[in-house]
Amino acid sequence: MTPARNESLLPGLLFPDERHAAACMAEGGLAVYPTETFFGIGCRADRACAVLRVFEAKRRKADMPLPVILASLEQLGLVAAPSPAIEADLEALAAFWPGPFTLLLPARPDLPEALTGGTGRIALRVSSHPAARALAGACGFPIVSSSANISGRAPVTQAGALDPELLAFLRPGLDGVLAPPPPSPEPGGGLASTIVEPLGSRRLLLRREGALPTSRLAEAGFTTIFPK
Repeated sequence: MTPARNESLLPGLLFPDERHAAACMAEGGLAVYPTETFFGIGCRADRACAVLRVFEAKRRKADMPLPVILASLEQLGLVAAPSPAIEADLEALAAFWPGPFTLLLPARPDLPEALTGGTGRIALRVSSHPAARALAGACGFPIVSSSANISGRAPVTQAGALDPELLAFLRPGLDGVLAPPPPSPEPGGGLASTIVEPLGSRRLLLRREGALPTSRLAEAGFTTIFPK
């Protein structure tokens, strides 16, 4: 499909602001929105049918869990159930938020099973992009954050480059695209977030190297364990 087709779809899908997007997401809608790296697609993390629609929109394998974005540390308890040992380290770990730093934590059992891929764990972060944080804040609940592309195709940093097939999946009036005008920044591309699994006692299991160097974690007093 051509870029012209994208241009014909996009205007009818634009959300006027994050409050309107959040109201649609409360009804099970999907939102495409900017993050610090690429445009993401997501929904409220507690809407099971919407979570399944994210997989469908992206043609993503159902056994691949979906990460979430929090508005702030205060939303963590809505999706995660860390043990006391892990909870003791969370305040220090949250010092790296907002930023490209993802925690893999035990998930609350009442979340949609598709969200965690049956793993019982959830990956979460506070995005450094103001629009992503504002959307999670307006929802009053963490939001799913997967790259807004058909699986296997390249992610994008501009709304005008969103895949026409992805846009065609969206339902006008329920789903949409949040593309805040300047001075809200466009996604910057680059490395994905660093993912760690807290083990307690200031120990972190590295699940993915990314934009946050492990040296910064060491400076904060954490020991990073590299998988064998």
